[in-house]
Amino acid sequence: MQENQPIFEKESLFGLNETVELLITAATDREWMNPANHDLQQSLAKAGKSVRPVKVVEICKPAYSGVMLEKSDERIVSVMMPCRISVYEKEDGKIYVATLNGRMFAAAMPENIQATMIEAADEIEEIVKTVVG
Repeated sequence: MQENQPIFEKESLFGLNETVELLITAATDREWMNPANHDLQQSLAKAGKSVRPVKVVEICKPAYSGVMLEKSDERIVSVMMPCRISVYEKEDGKIYVATLNGRMFAAAMPENIQATMIEAADEIEEIVKTVVG
């Protein structure tokens, strides 16, 4: 993954639903919670918009989020919580996985939460590696 990009994108080795399920399994095996999943294709269809399949998997690890939300002045980082992994189909018919570059965002955060964000980013990268080449 290119470290200087704000968003990482990789092609999945699996179909859309299987990719989502494998990501959730990999995350929960590492003690991440899966508070929600969003089917954006379905949500947009209700509004009369037609898009290719897009699902967003939310994951949260209390060991990390607890540290990041301890201090009032640092709760601003909650805008990036829970962490999200997008799984979608492009016009080429292939399935892709995208995540934010947590290391890049960590660099702009208060020093005492940078290490936590980097640890979380590293784990998310390992979770994503379970479905990409």
